[in-house]
Amino acid sequence: MSALYTKEEALAYHSDPRPGKIETVLTKPFATQKDLSMAYSPGVAEPCMEIFHDSAKASKYTGRSNLVAVVSNGTAVLGLGNIGPLAGKPVMEGKGVLFKHFADIDVFDLEVNEFDPDRLCEIVKALEPTFGGINLEDIKAPECFYIEQKLKKEMNIPVFHDDQHGTAVISGAALLNACEISGRKPEDLKVVIMGAGAAGIACSNFYCALGVRRENVFMFDSKGLIHAGRTDLNEYKASFAQAKDAGGLAECMKGAHLFLGLSKGNLVTRDMVRSMADHPVIFAMANPVPEISYEDAKEARPDCIMGTGRSDYPNQINNVSGFPYIFRGALDVEATEINDAMKIAAAYALAALAKEPVPADILEAYNTDAISFGIDYVIPKPLDSRILTAVTPAVAKAAMETGVARRPIDDLEAYARSLEERISAAHGRELPFIESYKK
Repeated sequence: MSALYTKEEALAYHSDPRPGKIETVLTKPFATQKDLSMAYSPGVAEPCMEIFHDSAKASKYTGRSNLVAVVSNGTAVLGLGNIGPLAGKPVMEGKGVLFKHFADIDVFDLEVNEFDPDRLCEIVKALEPTFGGINLEDIKAPECFYIEQKLKKEMNIPVFHDDQHGTAVISGAALLNACEISGRKPEDLKVVIMGAGAAGIACSNFYCALGVRRENVFMFDSKGLIHAGRTDLNEYKASFAQAKDAGGLAECMKGAHLFLGLSKGNLVTRDMVRSMADHPVIFAMANPVPEISYEDAKEARPDCIMGTGRSDYPNQINNVSGFPYIFRGALDVEATEINDAMKIAAAYALAALAKEPVPADILEAYNTDAISFGIDYVIPKPLDSRILTAVTPAVAKAAMETGVARRPIDDLEAYARSLEERISAAHGRELPFIESYKK
């Protein structure tokens, strides 16, 4: 595939006509002395005292309940590695763009120059009065697991590490549909995972939550299969250790039903794919070069269900199909956390949507005449606007059913309609604003 852009175009996009990709704007009139007195002093004292007497009113009188912090220390930025918080800032701003465009969620990106996990937790925890939710981003493993777990215990707002759970939810939805197509159940699967970082561990845990047996997960890191005989395993890897050394990747791929790659390109051969079970599922997520190319996998096994992180092949597993909508649902019911039930609900909602007829506007967006449920379409396209009304209410419902919602929604169908209206209005405000910079 030829590049969609040049280096110069990408740099110009980020620098002209205004540096960066996001800015704050006013939402209230500010043209008169009265406006000034209400926006700041003395009128601002009225909502301050309302909140002082009832903290729940912060969601009525401030933007907190629609504000998410994207927090990173830059230790594992996309495929760039440990480039630090400042160099990672364009990515975090980009995350803010996705939150806003897909779910009308406001974002402050916070690049934190702190690499001690406990100190980083202290900093984030101290910011709780500002935010309705925390999206941890591009923090390396294994520290990311500890940081998320600690903050989830100590904070009373959702904390979500998208590098872990985003890939897990989206690929989990694809896996549910792949199981249906191949006539299997999750508990029947032999799973091989290449990559034991944040996403690999989280995907493994999520697949187990969907029914995969932990003893059927064969996980590899850069040193080989994770097994009980190794002495170099942290607690997160050790939880997936096989009882004994079952051999290398080629050996473990024999008879496997699912391969998940979260490592680097060209590690899987066509012979490995040929040795897998009937209707094998291959999620080769290394980007831009997958662990095995789509062409090689399909040549080896035309019956395979193949997904990658790339937009130019079928079954793109893209986190943007998950995190904006998961947070939208969590924020709207003022959930205290994003729990497993909410993530599972999101996966099942995505899986169900892939079975629905694809509308004309989505076909046009992807320049195709037809898309239908099957081995080349087990997950909705990332630009499918219906994800909003499929996933978000499902997440909100799961939050209510598990008792973590502080502001329940009575009518979820009406809520879904209101989401469409909200996003349409947000885009209506957004486009003229962006166009003004082109003049």
